Amino acid sequence: MNPMNALTATIVQQAQKAKQAAQKLAHLPTASKDKILHAMAKILLEQQSSILAANEKDLQQAKQAGLSDALCDRLKLTPARIESMAAGLNEIAHLPDPVGLELGCNELNNGLMILKISVPLGVLGFIYEARPNVTIDAIGLAIKSGNGIILKGGKEAIESNRAIIAGVLQAFKQAVEDAALVDAVQFIDATDREATYTLLAQKDHIDLIIPRGGKSLIQAVKDHTHIPVLQHLDGICHVYIDDTANLEMAKNIVVNAKCQRPGVCNALETLLVHAHIAPKVLPLVVEALHQQGVEVRGCKRALALIKDTSIIPATEEDWRTEYLDLILSIKIVDTLQEAIDHINTHGSHHSDSIITETGKSAEHFLNYVDSAVVYHNASTRFTDGSVFGMGAEMGISTGKLHARGPVGLIELTTYQYRILGHGQTRN
Repeated sequence: MNPMNALTATIVQQAQKAKQAAQKLAHLPTASKDKILHAMAKILLEQQSSILAANEKDLQQAKQAGLSDALCDRLKLTPARIESMAAGLNEIAHLPDPVGLELGCNELNNGLMILKISVPLGVLGFIYEARPNVTIDAIGLAIKSGNGIILKGGKEAIESNRAIIAGVLQAFKQAVEDAALVDAVQFIDATDREATYTLLAQKDHIDLIIPRGGKSLIQAVKDHTHIPVLQHLDGICHVYIDDTANLEMAKNIVVNAKCQRPGVCNALETLLVHAHIAPKVLPLVVEALHQQGVEVRGCKRALALIKDTSIIPATEEDWRTEYLDLILSIKIVDTLQEAIDHINTHGSHHSDSIITETGKSAEHFLNYVDSAVVYHNASTRFTDGSVFGMGAEMGISTGKLHARGPVGLIELTTYQYRILGHGQTRN
């Protein structure tokens, strides 16, 4: 058997084991699932040094490969980030169990009782790139929601993921009596595309694929699987400064949305400004952005207004680009509706915000912008499962079917109709 065939056989076996274990995990009591999560959180802190050492290897490789500072920031683990990962697991443990909830109840005239009950999806295939902290988020959410999970991380974080997985599996084994339950968490320790394609072929064992990464990754996943895919597409997020915006608030929100962590999907990429307020607000915003090292690209009207030689002319491609870096495009618009049309046309339906003191304008924006998350007078950076009280997230779904926005525990369940009768037959 050649090495590739051996790898394929291993992945098929992992998928089979995950499915078998998931059938047991689906019925595990809440207290038992929470015990696993607390044990994993504890071991993360205990093995912090080895995890950081592994992460440093990944960072060195990333720098040699020429990854941007923003992408390296996504890859980097610190003691504070590991503490946050552990806290996330403990928070998930304290959340209500999403399995077994009565979502609906209806009694028919013939006495049949129809119950709608939440149940796990089954087995999740999680394919992601250079963020090792999401390894923990995904495992924690999968266990609490009663799902098996097969993880396939990117090459950038392979050493970090190996160290994290080794620790959490050790904790899992220590926390359960049935050793076979540990098979519910599988890690594909390979970085080539063939491993990904083999995973995507396991339609008999995997119920949902969740890709988390760039557009090319998600498109490749969609092109190579018949398994349903929960899409996490680009984060082309907008802030629109309306003509009645508070100038200081607008400046602060734009700087936060762009600069706080530019390499993440909820960071600001395009700023839209109403023409009436542009002469007042743009000089303040551009100066603040330059102080943070942001490269500013502007439409012709913005260039004429600012007259700053450091501003680069924006192209049509800029309105469709997720920079994931300290780069921002600016466009001046004449109306609120023009801003909404631009967002709905060029955005990725992720997170978009309006800065305005006019209630009707805010209401119109929130009603007509077709995105998973819309904001009034707040930074787009809040679009995050942990911030929303979900403990963590598997990603941000920009689609509309099954889940939209941060994908947490509830979004990892489906439902089953349970019909209770006492001898009824249909005429």
